[in-house]
Amino acid sequence: MAHDTPVSERQAPATTHRDMWALGDYPAMAAELLAPLGPILVSASGIRPGDRVLDVAAGTGNAAIAAALAGAHVVASDLTPELLRRAQQRAAVAGLKLGWREANAEALPFGFGEFDVVLSTIGAMFAPRQQRTADELARVCRRGGKISVLSWTPDGFYGQLLSTIRPYRPTLPQGAPPEVWWGREDYISDLFKDHVCDTRTQRGSLSVDRFDRPDECVEYFKQCYGPAINAYRNIGRDSERVAKLDAELSELSREYFTDGVMEWEYLIFTARKR
Repeated sequence: MAHDTPVSERQAPATTHRDMWALGDYPAMAAELLAPLGPILVSASGIRPGDRVLDVAAGTGNAAIAAALAGAHVVASDLTPELLRRAQQRAAVAGLKLGWREANAEALPFGFGEFDVVLSTIGAMFAPRQQRTADELARVCRRGGKISVLSWTPDGFYGQLLSTIRPYRPTLPQGAPPEVWWGREDYISDLFKDHVCDTRTQRGSLSVDRFDRPDECVEYFKQCYGPAINAYRNIGRDSERVAKLDAELSELSREYFTDGVMEWEYLIFTARKR
């Protein structure tokens, strides 16, 4: 951000979904905490050399890069150009060639059936219009191709954190369903029911040993994670609400902190396009 930007503007909450994800340092978070999720989803998807793969809401490329390493022809798309640039840098360092496209998951700029596999790792779940997003993921997948999505579960730590900060976030469209519903077996299966067969779901857990104390986890999210930063900026002048949110997140982190390790539960959904 430019140095001549007014302080009040730098500290104001983001007003669009794209701006929110540019806050903080999500690339650091993706590298330090979330990196294993990409290879996990790629493995669950059974990607083979030569497959045409689209990674939707790719962020900094954890799944896209893993798919390219598996020999696939990969296009990574994301709404936030700052994240895509970081993904491009990572791919270049690894000597990988991927396609890149700035794109909204709710309106993908690709043709019908263009890809053999369509992926999303903790990405598509954040698009506000969830049925439209699911329809788009299915539309660009070929018949007989695979759709694979990894999402945080509502009752795991990360899902609980998202639910905790949700009432404080200013960028959510009115009536938008909770993003963590993508982590419910029944809900995500219903989103794709008109498009797929051979549906499978499985739960897993990401082990996180990055923090020495539960409060370190809270501070990390407050510094790095766009949705948390946006929530705090939105209530920054209300000390009582800030204290309340601090207390809620601290209690949540203590609940999931055991002997220096946190387990963050996720759901993997895979299906064949009919």
